[in-house]
Amino acid sequence: MDSVLTPAFFIGRVPVYGDALLAPMDGFSDWPYRSICRGLGAALCYTEFVKAEFVGMAFEPMQPRLAFEEDERPVVIQLYGNDPDELLRAALRVQQKRPDAIDINLGCPDRRVNQGGAGAALLRQPLKVARIFRKLSAVLDVPLTAKIRLGWDDCRNYRLIARILEENGAAAIAVHARTREQGYGGAADWDALAEVKAAVRIPVIGNGDVRTVADIERMKSHTGCEAVMIGRAAIGHPWIFARLDRHQVPPEAVRQIIHRHLQRNLQFYGERKGLLWFRKHALQYLKSQNIPRPVRTQILQQTEARAFLERLDAAFSPLL
Repeated sequence: MDSVLTPAFFIGRVPVYGDALLAPMDGFSDWPYRSICRGLGAALCYTEFVKAEFVGMAFEPMQPRLAFEEDERPVVIQLYGNDPDELLRAALRVQQKRPDAIDINLGCPDRRVNQGGAGAALLRQPLKVARIFRKLSAVLDVPLTAKIRLGWDDCRNYRLIARILEENGAAAIAVHARTREQGYGGAADWDALAEVKAAVRIPVIGNGDVRTVADIERMKSHTGCEAVMIGRAAIGHPWIFARLDRHQVPPEAVRQIIHRHLQRNLQFYGERKGLLWFRKHALQYLKSQNIPRPVRTQILQQTEARAFLERLDAAFSPLL
């Protein structure tokens, strides 16, 4: 059967048609960017994480982080927090938006998140992890998943956490193969990913040090993971989901994607915020192009979308 018609794996009963997924990234994984990645072949995307407390206190202001389109499915809404009851209330509320799954963040290394007992801090509390997943999985109508790290440098308890998640209702686990202290530096431990995969029967999604198309297959082969999650390597290079490395993407394709991505930002956030918040993406798109730094700076300094695109097109003209 055609592989396009055959799911690569399932999250609960939700089929996922592909093995390259877009990671949840705070400040990046909004609808405009996810829609670009999905259009280029990302098999599944996660929203930016949302604090469970804010879902209860400020649900309407949180809507941009929870927004997705029907043609984006399957889509996963990610929550973070450390109180089981608060996470349950938040999960039940965001479930009304009909995501394909809800993910609990157990891996964010940010000090402010960890000081509140959430993100990677929960890896130090296996019993609380069990309570959270047992409580939520018992009542949610959509699959419940988790994104974890390997633990902390003095407590690499990833196998234990993975088994606890499976035993308490998790339908899949994404594993960033670094400890909390590593943050996003140092080498990802793919051997540890293989250990997680051997420890559980539910799908395991590997994350960490996937920078090229070849890395996708290398990680799957090395670890046995059902899928690969790509984060930083996809910023400015969503074509990795189309199985293209940076040097394989012609300048005209980059120019067109910048136009498309900016237009979606303007549509989603409005003229002022749309351009302002697009600059971090534009910077990454432009870094790979043979455009002098002063010219790139001039493009990024524009305060109106029309002027931005005019400068952009002029800079790309010699490359086409």
